Amino acid sequence: MPLMPKRVIFRKQQRGKIRGNATSGNYVAFGDYGLQCLGSGWLSARQIEAGRVAARQFVSREGKLFVRVFPDKPISKKPLETRMGKGKAEPEFWAARVRPGTILYELTGVPRDVAVRALTRVAHKMPYRCRFVERRHV
Repeated sequence: MPLMPKRVIFRKQQRGKIRGNATSGNYVAFGDYGLQCLGSGWLSARQIEAGRVAARQFVSREGKLFVRVFPDKPISKKPLETRMGKGKAEPEFWAARVRPGTILYELTGVPRDVAVRALTRVAHKMPYRCRFVERRHV
């Protein structure tokens, strides 16, 4: 079951612009290791779920995985070969807005080499370049 909000006030949203770097959600907060996105755009609920499943299968029942993004934006798409007009199309899927620097997933309770391999597998599922980051201990 893909992620989506339980309830929204408005079913359809405008596309909007994704500008600049992430100012929030850009550091490892819950786990020891994280996967940081280096591109900007939309991350669909299916892509988020694919990454979660890939990480979960790799570490089996060890550690804890945190998903830091949530798809709260409805993306609508008109059918192919449809004439202009006739209103806005129905929502097709849900997406999360991602900016450069956003932490997508976090992992804790596993050794570093296992975390690197698990999050590398997740990065292959993502449509943007990602990098492995560690928690900064102050």
